[in-house]
Amino acid sequence: MIQYLAYLSIMTGIYGILSLSLNLQYGFTGLANFGHVAFFCLGAYTSTILVVLVKGPFILGLLGGMVAAGLFGFLISIPTANLKEDYWAIATLAAAEIVRLFFLNEDWIFGRGPYHGGAFGIGGIPRPLQSWFSATTYPFFYLCIVILCLVLTYFTVRFLTNSPFGRVLKAMREGDDLPLAMGKDVSKFRMKAMAFGGAMGGLAGSLVAHFWSFIDPYQFMPIETFVVWAMVVVGGKGNNIGALVGAVIIQFFYSSTLFLKDFIPIDAQVLASLRMVVIGVLIVLIMLFMKEGLIKEKKRIYQG
Repeated sequence: MIQYLAYLSIMTGIYGILSLSLNLQYGFTGLANFGHVAFFCLGAYTSTILVVLVKGPFILGLLGGMVAAGLFGFLISIPTANLKEDYWAIATLAAAEIVRLFFLNEDWIFGRGPYHGGAFGIGGIPRPLQSWFSATTYPFFYLCIVILCLVLTYFTVRFLTNSPFGRVLKAMREGDDLPLAMGKDVSKFRMKAMAFGGAMGGLAGSLVAHFWSFIDPYQFMPIETFVVWAMVVVGGKGNNIGALVGAVIIQFFYSSTLFLKDFIPIDAQVLASLRMVVIGVLIVLIMLFMKEGLIKEKKRIYQG
């Protein structure tokens, strides 16, 4: 049970980072990013390449994953910056699938050596300082790393959204007319929001790759994006605490089948499928009775 709780806490922290990054893009800026898993995937693969092939340190993998995902977020926002919300959602979803299919088919990146690649996945991803700890204590050390990254992400998002930059993002969320009237370049602010959010998503991907020690393209299916969306919607968009609360709730339902299968007389595969049904029902209930999520955004009122 203790090991399971450590695993659940680590995954909740990683998805908490993803939830905060999507909250920056959607909750504060209003960008319907349906391809958020692309940043998760890029962070995981870039960190793996830098640590496994280049033999770089763990911190280089984290930074490299952030840079690659942030750069991708900036690049995909260039042709889509002026699209309306529905077209933006379709374009980002397609971009995420392009990234996943690239790593699925381009196994030349790792070759057929001990790390394989492509559809076979990549194993043997080293965990930082694993030799310093036993198998039972290492998860708690890694949990400390995840918590540190989560805290840094939280305060970064909080700083950005409370700054003049964040006030422009919130104005854009209500429509382009006001920021345009104030002389703000809306397209550039969208690009920056995608880049910042992408970098944070890349950080989460790097952390999950080194925690699992194995990645493959099937771990980054579109369903992962909608799980993160559920966290933001349930917790409360535009509220950082709400995004974290949503991550805790959804991750509990998402991972609880590992524990509940021993107590509920239902086939494990059926129980695993039902978890998405439960999450879907929870989203519907939230949208019907608490449209702003469990924790509403505290909107500032500026007096002239």
